[in-house]
Amino acid sequence: MPFDYSLDYRTINMREHPELYRVGKGEQGVLLVEPYKSEILPHWRFKTPEIARESAEKIYQLFLEYKAADDFVGMDMARKFLQMGYTRSRRYANHRSGQKYDGPVPDDQKGRSGAHGRAQLPREEDPVKAESARIFYGMYLLAREDATYKNLKKAHQEKYG
Repeated sequence: MPFDYSLDYRTINMREHPELYRVGKGEQGVLLVEPYKSEILPHWRFKTPEIARESAEKIYQLFLEYKAADDFVGMDMARKFLQMGYTRSRRYANHRSGQKYDGPVPDDQKGRSGAHGRAQLPREEDPVKAESARIFYGMYLLAREDATYKNLKKAHQEKYG
C-alpha cells in the first residue's frame, strides 16, 4: 500500500497510532512522520565522512533502540533516514550544488521527484561526499537486512496494508 500523504502528520503521533503508518517506497514520508522525524532529524548530517559516520552510527543506534522496543515504525523511519543519508550524500558527490537538473521545477510539477523535461547537469565526483555516501549505505544495509526488521515489516504490512 502506498504512503498516505493525505494524513495530517503534524497532529498524528505514529507511535500511538502505528495502524495509520504505511511504509511506501524508499524514503517516502521521512520528513513527515512524528515523533520519529523530531527524534532522528537532529542527528542527520553528511558534510564530511567523520560527521557522516557519527550521524549514521547514531541513527543506527536509534534503529536498535526502536528494535528493542518492538517499534516497527521507528525502525522503518531510522532506515529511511539512513537511506536518505546515502542518497543525499551521493547527490552531492555527483553534483557539488546538490542540483541534479538544469533550471527550475515547473510549477505543475513541484513536490514531485524527477526531471520533468529538464536536462541533467554533468556529474563531477566529490570523493569526500562519496565516502559519506558509502558510510550511510553500509548502515542502511544493516538496517534493511535486519531479520527482525524484515519480520516486523511483513507483519505490519499484512495487518495494516
